[in-house]
Amino acid sequence: MRLAQLSERSGITTATVKYYLREGLLPPGRRVTATQSEYDESHLRRLRLIRAMTQVGRLPVTTVREVLAVVDDGSQDQHSRIGAAVWALPHGNEPTADDPAVAAAEHTVQMLLDRVGWSFGRLAGPDSPAYRKLVGAVAELHRLGYPCNVENLLPYAAAASRLAEADLDLVESYDDAEEQIEAAVACTVLYEPVLLGLRRLAEAEECNRRFGTGS
Repeated sequence: MRLAQLSERSGITTATVKYYLREGLLPPGRRVTATQSEYDESHLRRLRLIRAMTQVGRLPVTTVREVLAVVDDGSQDQHSRIGAAVWALPHGNEPTADDPAVAAAEHTVQMLLDRVGWSFGRLAGPDSPAYRKLVGAVAELHRLGYPCNVENLLPYAAAASRLAEADLDLVESYDDAEEQIEAAVACTVLYEPVLLGLRRLAEAEECNRRFGTGS
């Protein structure tokens, strides 16, 4: 397909597509004349991934470039590529190291992980953004005096395990290795708002069941 068709099918303006080409986010097409190139389905998938990261995930171009560099790195195994790509996504502020609540949170999180039996490699260990984000969230609960011991957190870990299975079932449904990585990144960006919305709707339903008038 030509550039105009690529723009139309992706829903991204030709000017923006050209910008992504200049920035190296989108691989160049196959040159057919001195002024025109042909693009294929892989370009369309890449544009959709970029749009998910920039428009939904609100990621800056520099971060998108880092993620795509990992996606395109064929020297790593699939677990490492997916993990590193998701690692590059923003995860929020780092917890303060010398905060007593952080120390308590780290102890709680480690006991939780031991309890559920999750074993981590380098990409999901104590230095990973996801681990640090969890510690920061538990530290805030500690700081504000809300229940956050291991027993309180276990139901959330169990729900997270089921969600992870659903995520990876979806990722694994793609046959191509690069499509799997793109799907992992896109689903991380796009499904987190879905999960938040569903959780709040479920809470409203449960709240009505417990405390409402049945209306």
